[in-house]
Amino acid sequence: MATARPLVVAADGTVFEEIQRVAAIAGSELDHAPDLAAARARWTRAPLVVIEEDAAADRPALPRRDGVMLICKGAAGLESWQRAATVGARRVIRLPEDESELAVAFADVADAPAESPGPVVAVVGGRGGAGASVLAAAIAVEADRSGPALLVDCDPLGGGLDLPLGLEHAKGLRWPEVRLSGRVSMPSLVASLPCRGRLPVLSCGRSGPGPSPRALSAIVAAGRRAGRTVVCDLPRYLDDGALAVASAADLVVLVVPVEFRACMAAQQVLRRVGTHADRLAIVASGHSVDGAPPSRTAALLGPPLLAALTPERRVAATLETGEFELPAKGPLVGAARSVLAELRSASSDAIQTAA
Repeated sequence: MATARPLVVAADGTVFEEIQRVAAIAGSELDHAPDLAAARARWTRAPLVVIEEDAAADRPALPRRDGVMLICKGAAGLESWQRAATVGARRVIRLPEDESELAVAFADVADAPAESPGPVVAVVGGRGGAGASVLAAAIAVEADRSGPALLVDCDPLGGGLDLPLGLEHAKGLRWPEVRLSGRVSMPSLVASLPCRGRLPVLSCGRSGPGPSPRALSAIVAAGRRAGRTVVCDLPRYLDDGALAVASAADLVVLVVPVEFRACMAAQQVLRRVGTHADRLAIVASGHSVDGAPPSRTAALLGPPLLAALTPERRVAATLETGEFELPAKGPLVGAARSVLAELRSASSDAIQTAA
């Protein structure tokens, strides 16, 4: 994250208040100078300089620099562009018409890219009740133990991932309340969401619309840019939003019960998601009725088997009461760790390919 803050050069008044409001939406803190003379000491150090048009009427000798914007109220006239040229501003922002452009500029500073982009994993059930949502929650909880993560619920018909995590009464936004305009600021998003410890959870609600494809793509991109491990729980019906996430993911995990009929159902899911995913893997769940090994499930479907996820009575009990705890040992945490190991490998391969 950037340590220096944008510098706003403006007298106290309506325009400065509007600039502050836009910065707050973008999650950006500001430095303030009432005029250009007072801005001199911070002029070259600030990552972005935003100058109110009236403040640009003064002409102290300041060095030329990039990242200067002139703010005017309403339409920009000839005098506005002349003042922009004087202070070296290459962009003139009209308020409120160009508010989103100013918000993006603030967000670029507040949400500066992490040293390494975060990996993205999508989890989808090959059949209803396969355990995909539980595995997605476990992966996110385990990932958050070693670094920042984000759990994204992509299934509006799933009842909400906040329920099994015990967050149904926690304050914070769910998808029906999320309003996105332009680029997403991860600090602002995290501050608005319910959290399980440090783990922010963007859950669907019990009513209202689910996420749009555009919103899902923006959230996943913001999490990746911020260096978070992004874990997405996809719906089996794979709408446009789910397919957009699958396309962006470093790894897509298909959770399939160890049953022949479940494999046939999973083939339908695999056929659809396989054309969008770069890397696929299988987690076999449940017990086999005929004693067939989990490896048979992967052999029938094609992608490699990562783990076998057998039921755990204590996990089922905590899920039912909304007091989910990921055990330190057992099939669930073992499957989560196997997925994260494969995710690290997939993400590393993607970075090397891009280089």
